[in-house]
Amino acid sequence: MGPVPRTLELFYDVLSPYSWLGFEILCRYQNIWNINLQLRPSFIGGIMKDSGNKAPALIPRKAQYMANDIKVLRQHVQVPIQFPKDFFSVILEKGSLSAMRFLTAVNLEHPEMLENVSRELWMRIWSRAAEKAGMSAEQAQGLLEKSSTSKVKNQLKETTDAACRYGAFGLPITVAHVDGQTHMVFGSDRMELLAYLLGEKWMGPVPPAVNARL
Repeated sequence: MGPVPRTLELFYDVLSPYSWLGFEILCRYQNIWNINLQLRPSFIGGIMKDSGNKAPALIPRKAQYMANDIKVLRQHVQVPIQFPKDFFSVILEKGSLSAMRFLTAVNLEHPEMLENVSRELWMRIWSRAAEKAGMSAEQAQGLLEKSSTSKVKNQLKETTDAACRYGAFGLPITVAHVDGQTHMVFGSDRMELLAYLLGEKWMGPVPPAVNARL
């Protein structure tokens, strides 16, 4: 019997483009590293409020940097991410509370579908080539109805509160549980550090086994 897999918790919100990048990288490595990847849908609005932080897109210089950064990372990480034309209406008006409640309902009722449904929501917000996530219309409708239940609302709040307790001031954060210690890593560009903490090999954002399939 080999060593017990290390638990990684990925807290994310589909409104965060960097969450998508971190999500895809860790999904690529979940069968390469000796890890148990746990996806934790969270609400970035609650984390920003709790920490007193502001979204980068609301600060002009950060927004400009972010726009250019995303263009480069699209190629580097090989994720079809791009700024939506209606970016500010998505960020300022629609928000992500309904989407994250929906993903919380998916996690509670159909956890095996959470990865694909999360990816589909990112595709709809951050890419124009959306693909279906393999969920029937009946399943989707049922989950939409459950999204407004107190069970789902409370679960999303508990997950968001957990991220705040770990010290989150934005998303994504990855929490690594290693040898009785807990390490919180912020962002999608510190995966090499995460590999170091895990004692695993970092092979770039697109490891060879995955690159062969892309």
